Amino acid sequence: MSTVVLRGFGWRHAGRRAWAVRDVDLRIDDGERVLLLGPSGAGKSTLLAALAGLLPADSGEQAGTVEIDGRSPADARDRVGIVFQDPQTQLVMARSGDDVAFGLENRGVPAAEIWPRVSDALDRVGFPYPITRSTAALSGGEAQRLALAGVLALRPGLLLLDEPTANLDPAGADLVRTAITRSRSSSTLILVEHRVAEALPLVDRVVVLEAGGGIRADGTPEVVFAGYGDRLADEGVWVPGFPLAPQRAIAGSPTSPLAATRAVARAVARAVALVVAEDVAVDKRLNDVSMSVSAGEVLAVTGPNGAGKSTLALVLGGLLAPTGGRVSAFGDPKPPHRWRAATLTSRIGSVFQNPEHQFVTSRVADELAVGPRRLGRTPTEIAGTVDSLLERLRLTKLAAANPYTLSGGEARRLSVATALATAPRLLVLDEPTFGQDRRTWIELVTLLAELRDEGHAVVAVTHDDDFVRTVADRTFALGELSGRPA
Repeated sequence: MSTVVLRGFGWRHAGRRAWAVRDVDLRIDDGERVLLLGPSGAGKSTLLAALAGLLPADSGEQAGTVEIDGRSPADARDRVGIVFQDPQTQLVMARSGDDVAFGLENRGVPAAEIWPRVSDALDRVGFPYPITRSTAALSGGEAQRLALAGVLALRPGLLLLDEPTANLDPAGADLVRTAITRSRSSSTLILVEHRVAEALPLVDRVVVLEAGGGIRADGTPEVVFAGYGDRLADEGVWVPGFPLAPQRAIAGSPTSPLAATRAVARAVARAVALVVAEDVAVDKRLNDVSMSVSAGEVLAVTGPNGAGKSTLALVLGGLLAPTGGRVSAFGDPKPPHRWRAATLTSRIGSVFQNPEHQFVTSRVADELAVGPRRLGRTPTEIAGTVDSLLERLRLTKLAAANPYTLSGGEARRLSVATALATAPRLLVLDEPTFGQDRRTWIELVTLLAELRDEGHAVVAVTHDDDFVRTVADRTFALGELSGRPA
């Protein structure tokens, strides 16, 4: 196991005025298991990257010191294992088993031990495929399990996990938590997780980062949540026992005249199907899916990892051509994947599971201007759209920042904002609430609900039960690895 000591630690990304994290004084002793919390943008992922030795000196400015077993993180990498918020970035081999073995081979583990440890790690995380499975064919959730297996196989003294269950179905999340529990005797653990209630049995200490720097709270879960629960929830921290305010998206009470008027308008809008899929198939990823999405509704696409949810989202968004069946949308005789780029952008906005896959500029504000500029909007119109979205998605202070330096929650909000910038009638979102704190989750869900009430259609691929209960009008469930409705 490993001991972690931070003294006045801070980090500022190159080109940024604000510090990503600052004034952190923290000691974590051998074998402690810590849940690291804080509002979106408080620096949780940055702190984990620092401990993993993944913040090169030429990529920013560091304050204070970080030590792992008395050594710098760069010198202690052989003691540390990390699973990133985006697991795809740490898969390096073409076959799944080779990817888990890669780290063991680099550590010089004897050849006779490597494959038994690979098999054990894959079993512990419930990886559902043989070791020959192509890593390129994995869904986001499956990649998450594989990345965790690769780290567990190393048996690190310090285990760093950045939202390891965020993109997993309930069964997969349970398997991962079991695997983390089984590592209790061999690793010090620092866990970033928004599913706080489910994570508490895994930890014995909670540390809350302050958005402006420093430690907000530190102690056992009982002490932290009993003493700071109200304030932490108000500041955006997910606190067990604090329910989300209902945001069913109709202003006023359900019996108010305004509510009745909007309900009628939504009922009329839903008679208009914006997109229809008929017996759609995509190679081996999706089979014979038929469904439709109407104006004025939020449709939640659910199902286990590997069922084809993200593939369906790409097809509905016109970004992937089906290999079977047909998709029709907006009354256009051409399917969406054959539309001109400007036509597609004006009608359908897509948000990928990994937000960084859709960033194309080096400034947040410029990212929001790309879509409106492509549609020929005037500079004044573009500026108005950009400013409005920056304010609405809590990104104003980050307007000049590089999108690739944002936290996971900030990057997700930016990706949603880019999709909204062209005011499309249909939004297709893959895990839209990933990485959000309690406050930004409520604001984002409220925004989507308001768009629904204005006649837009929203398709959301999600494992977030709170999102489904709060805002979804319908649920479309894909079955186990088949692509067929469950």
